[in-house]
Amino acid sequence: MSAEEWREKLSPEQYHVLREAGTERAFTGKLNAEKRDGEFFCAGCGTKLFDAAKKFDSGCGWPSFTEPSEAEAVTEIEDLSHGMRRIEVRCTSCDGHLGHVFPDGPAENGLRYCMNSAALEFEPKES
Repeated sequence: MSAEEWREKLSPEQYHVLREAGTERAFTGKLNAEKRDGEFFCAGCGTKLFDAAKKFDSGCGWPSFTEPSEAEAVTEIEDLSHGMRRIEVRCTSCDGHLGHVFPDGPAENGLRYCMNSAALEFEPKES
């Protein structure tokens, strides 16, 4: 899609995060405190990205996951911006910026996928 089409589809905050690699302020995202069972999808294209079972409270202020629902759902890219070395996480389907992955997670893989709420949509599992 063109930038204009993305602007029509997404809210200004979603556009800033997904298309301009922005970051929402810590503890302001609607999904940081989400604790229900369900699935998280890309707000840009609807691709399934994370399962609620892999979400944990990292205390960092953004939704955090130990791993994506499927490795192929996300693309990891070295990010050297802002004078730091980080690994950026993007949606493989639409190339939307989701957040970053850090090597300080609690699971066996030791990873923390730190995602922006604005980049995600949550669908609760029906009871």
